[in-house]
Amino acid sequence: MLHHLEIYVSDLTKTIEFWDWFLTELGYETYQKWDSGISWKYGETYLVFVQTDERFLDIPYHRSRVGLNHLAFHAKTKEHVNQITAQLMEKGITILYQDKHPYAGGDLHYAVYFEDPDRIKVELVAPDNKI
Repeated sequence: MLHHLEIYVSDLTKTIEFWDWFLTELGYETYQKWDSGISWKYGETYLVFVQTDERFLDIPYHRSRVGLNHLAFHAKTKEHVNQITAQLMEKGITILYQDKHPYAGGDLHYAVYFEDPDRIKVELVAPDNKI
């Protein structure tokens, strides 16, 4: 089981605004908060976001470089994926692979893909055959 994941971000304020609503919707709760970071916890696993020191901001993140490609989360149902998709659209967050949505991951993979403020790809995937 994963204990925690720590991600450095370019703008902590934008990151908190983005991730708080999404993680809260999935059942995560704010766990820790300090001047340069925040974490949300679900069960025994938590996600940590930390403000990157300005001297390291010269090379922006890109998921195609070595390192993290994306984060995938469990949705409760297909309808939950639809609800989150609608919220993303209301917030003006771009849905990735719109031409194949919600089956961009394949015919049996019902999910929504989008990006956080640093362009980290996020996936919310429904359990198989659940509406």
